[in-house]
Amino acid sequence: MLNLILCVDDDPITLMLCKKVICKTTFSNEIVTAQNGEEALNYFNSIKIENRNSNSKRQPELIFLDLNMPVMGGWEFLDCFSAADYSDFNTTTKVVILSSTIDPEDLEKAKTYPMVIDFLSKPITLSMLDYLSNKAYHHE
Repeated sequence: MLNLILCVDDDPITLMLCKKVICKTTFSNEIVTAQNGEEALNYFNSIKIENRNSNSKRQPELIFLDLNMPVMGGWEFLDCFSAADYSDFNTTTKVVILSSTIDPEDLEKAKTYPMVIDFLSKPITLSMLDYLSNKAYHHE
């Protein structure tokens, strides 16, 4: 079971569904949400300060990331998140892109980001969580 995951999507219904599906399983203890990439980066910035002040290592182990969002989309988030500023997180936090389009170009582009471990089609389902739970990166 993961301790903390972050769902980044601009659609409140998708976020609600994400929470509902994940809460039905033992996939994660806690779910945090952000409505766009900028909110997600701000969340990581606040964790960085929190971790520095308390010497803790609290951070999401997994991010479910939408691509098409206002303010800052998924690709822009990944570009920023890949930078050295986020090196505390980008080597240990994994990303699963959850998109309504499965464009072959997007699939190829996703492979260029080392933290992206999968590209799945919305909406999130119990079988997707089972599939992800069985992947090697998932810690028990």
